[in-house]
Amino acid sequence: MSSAQTWQMAAIIIYLAAMVGIGLYAWRKTKTGEDFMLAGRDLKPGVAALSAGASDMSGWLLMGLPGALYVSGLVEAWIAIGLTVGAWLNWFIIAPRLRAYTVLASNSITVPSFLGHRFRDKTNLLRIVSSIIILVFFTFYVASMLVSAGKFFQSSFSWPYLVGMLVVGAITVGYTLFGGFLGVSLTDVAQGLLMFAALIAVPIVATVHLGGPARVMELIGDAHNSTGTNYLSLTGDGLSGATWLVILSGLGWGLGYFGQPHILARFIALRSPQDAPTARRIGIGWMALCMVGAITTGLIGVAWFQNLGTPLAEADAETVFLQLSQILFHPFIAGLVLAAVLAAIMSTMSSQLIVCSSALVEDLYGLRAQKASPKTSLLLGRFGVLLVAIVGAVIALDPGSSILSLVGFAWAGFGSAFGPLLILGLFWRKVSAMGALSGMITGAVVAFVWGMYPPIKEALALYEIIPGFIACLVVTVVVSQFTRQTNPDVDTEFAEVKRLIKPGARPVVEAQSADA
Repeated sequence: MSSAQTWQMAAIIIYLAAMVGIGLYAWRKTKTGEDFMLAGRDLKPGVAALSAGASDMSGWLLMGLPGALYVSGLVEAWIAIGLTVGAWLNWFIIAPRLRAYTVLASNSITVPSFLGHRFRDKTNLLRIVSSIIILVFFTFYVASMLVSAGKFFQSSFSWPYLVGMLVVGAITVGYTLFGGFLGVSLTDVAQGLLMFAALIAVPIVATVHLGGPARVMELIGDAHNSTGTNYLSLTGDGLSGATWLVILSGLGWGLGYFGQPHILARFIALRSPQDAPTARRIGIGWMALCMVGAITTGLIGVAWFQNLGTPLAEADAETVFLQLSQILFHPFIAGLVLAAVLAAIMSTMSSQLIVCSSALVEDLYGLRAQKASPKTSLLLGRFGVLLVAIVGAVIALDPGSSILSLVGFAWAGFGSAFGPLLILGLFWRKVSAMGALSGMITGAVVAFVWGMYPPIKEALALYEIIPGFIACLVVTVVVSQFTRQTNPDVDTEFAEVKRLIKPGARPVVEAQSADA
């Protein structure tokens, strides 16, 4: 190992030790199953905001987005715009109502349990089907993060793929297993701050090295003349029909936020509905600055590498953030930047593990007539984390496994299956259990088929979440009109939710439920 790699490894070891330390701190505060799955509904707005952001972004923010900008320019920024707008709407529209309504709906602590109680599903099919969707997609997601971890150490330090995968997997599972939701949330905060610092530092230092913003713009213009790519245009070569589809697909990513279980869990865990506006400001501020940093990094990469006569191959474009950090900083600081990439991977994986564990324990095992004790729920939650991690690791043993291609549809699958149900459930009284179940299945199937079936994919280059979301919305409304039954309790709940989200409303009593 070279001297530079030794410095970098020292930085990563310090980062990993800090994550373990936070997990141990959270372990001492995690006493019951609800603590493990939801941190006792006592998450401060800053923690909830940064945790939601860090668990959402994964390695895409530090590698995927800068790489896309490096290759194609600002036309790729529509995804970032769509995600930022979608995240803001999610915090503004969904967060306060969901926090209040989950308590009224039999103190629901997961998305599947909320859907079951809100729509009065006596068959429990909503909870079962939604839990299965979560387990399937998130298990593949966990496998994907493990693959990323293995390849990270393989490319950065020439470690064997399996060793890198197991090291990251063991540490992430460790602090998730013992610290539960609180451990995941607190480590997310540290990881989010590390990602933020790296995404701000790299473009600023690179701009200074190149001679300032005006010089960077000039170099990007030179790159445009030599490659023919209009890097500074949001429409690429103009507003053709194909370009409109690209823009619409990019903006459509924002629809996914309404149905992401690991993000919705942060809303449910807030101390009160009144914390949502503060969390929104913190979370969207963090996200917007990180997006700008990632976009700027990609464009500065164009200025740096194209004009040095050593352009990155398209296959290596996603390393532009890492390459710049290696050039610009001392090896120890560059190691912290590498740790930021690792943080993005680990924060996403830990959130997925805790949601899968909740689906197993609360929404499948919890359907038994006899409820588990708080201590038993805690043990079952930890067992659930371990089980999902083992299955994910088995899948990840083959980094080229074709099953991992399903991960690309998970965002669209969750957004299409759950997003319309959350919006309708919180704002429309007339949704029925059959309408919700029909819509959820339809949305998931349409998104999956649209994305997987080549003739459709080639004929309409439209991101599958858009038709999936629309299909779920339409089917839920139509079926509900034919199957709904008047329920005065729902009207009472809606009135109470409206009251509870107003500024100055008394805190929600956690033991209160619609069944009381």
